[in-house]
Amino acid sequence: MAGTLRVRRSRGALSGLLLMLLGIWGALVPFVGPYFHYAYTPDRVWTATSGRMWLEVLPGVVALVGGLVVLISRYRPAALMGAWLAAVAGAWFAVGGLIAGRWASLPTAGVPVGGSSMTLLEQVGFFTGLGVVIVFLAALALGRFTVVAVGDAARESLAPQDGDTAPVTRSRARVMPVKVFGGRSRSVDEAETEPAQTH
Repeated sequence: MAGTLRVRRSRGALSGLLLMLLGIWGALVPFVGPYFHYAYTPDRVWTATSGRMWLEVLPGVVALVGGLVVLISRYRPAALMGAWLAAVAGAWFAVGGLIAGRWASLPTAGVPVGGSSMTLLEQVGFFTGLGVVIVFLAALALGRFTVVAVGDAARESLAPQDGDTAPVTRSRARVMPVKVFGGRSRSVDEAETEPAQTH
């Protein structure tokens, strides 16, 4: 069973890479967005405020670290921890601004500087949409690392146990069918004993 805790690094490669890129985007866009008039106040490049640090840089760094752990981990519990970190960061991106607006001790992110359509794009690109995509990718990674694949179980069954000296022969992993629908099924014996109907 200990062998199923190890996973191939490719299992979380794409999810981890995308989580890292989104974390970098979330942490850097408040500082470089003003170059393109895509920003929240203050509309100045490389200006750090407490709102930017708490609501954008912190979750961006957490998503980056979580994605890195998912990307490089070959140990299932560590990869799950990285995916959970990224999911929490995405949730903070999505709802952190709402919480900060109603909690006086938390700084706010400012207000969007664009017009009505640009304001929507800024809200989606800085917070809500970014957080939803991060949570989605983290959930995909959680699903992939939570389920023990047939190949993982086969590798575990072929791994030599402590004290084994005989060589392990490779064989195909048997996949047992799982009954999905609860309908009535006939056994093979019943089907064979039924008289053939004549037409």
